[in-house]
Amino acid sequence: MITTEPETDPFEEHRRLLFATAYRMLGTVSDAEDIVQDAWLTWNKADRSEVRHPKAYLVRTVTNLSLNRLTSARATREEYVGPWLPEPLLTSPDVAQDRELAESVSMAMLVVLETLSPLERAVFVLREVFGFSHAEIAGFLDREEPAVRQISSRARKHVAARRPRFDTDSAERERVTDRFLTACAGGDINAVLEMLAPDVTAWSDGGGKVTAARRPLYGPDHVARWLFGVLAKPANAGVTVTTALVNGELGILAELHGTPIAVLTYDLENGLVRNLRIQVNPDKLAGLRR
Repeated sequence: MITTEPETDPFEEHRRLLFATAYRMLGTVSDAEDIVQDAWLTWNKADRSEVRHPKAYLVRTVTNLSLNRLTSARATREEYVGPWLPEPLLTSPDVAQDRELAESVSMAMLVVLETLSPLERAVFVLREVFGFSHAEIAGFLDREEPAVRQISSRARKHVAARRPRFDTDSAERERVTDRFLTACAGGDINAVLEMLAPDVTAWSDGGGKVTAARRPLYGPDHVARWLFGVLAKPANAGVTVTTALVNGELGILAELHGTPIAVLTYDLENGLVRNLRIQVNPDKLAGLRR
């Protein structure tokens, strides 16, 4: 008796690509998961006999669903309480080892992508991250190829002008992260001050749900004293702090009784910490629990 292996469902085959596309488009795990679920519903309703290229069909579906979500999210973010930061994503070691992939999903890059228009962001992600041709992207977006080329060029220049150029040495990052954790755990504010760049800036995203700085913090002294003030709060007694691979880079994860309560990521330049991003909005930490 001859048996044949069941065909792989194209949706399941490309699910990781679909989530990766939606996440880079939206900067939130929860929204990306919703988009993938909506794409699955669309796929299930589709006449498969009419779908000649399932991957292109699915990417097009996710791209346009993400564009609609991103356009509506812009209005919501204008009313957001305090700084808005992307939602952190725990990543595997293989992502961290691929520098281009790690950079495309890094918190620093997601922050830069927030400065693009929704359409520019879609074109940049599809072209620069996933390598789709201008012709393919034009088909996804129902636009002429020359127009897509112009959008792509504009988005690429915009990102290049704002893209962070920081140290990528993983061993150095591990050393600095361990020193930072040790200094914080020991209450050694002087050690932390020595690790912060003179122009360090810190953003904390509480979304109005938990206590966080409503404005960016500038300078080593201000940043360090704010951090130690947070650590000294009675509510944070019993918090465990560990290193974790966050968005392709080593960061810090704080948990209380097994529940994530904060994620800290940073940029490293000449061995010093710059651009601290502290996510404490519980809604944006739900993806870590899943």
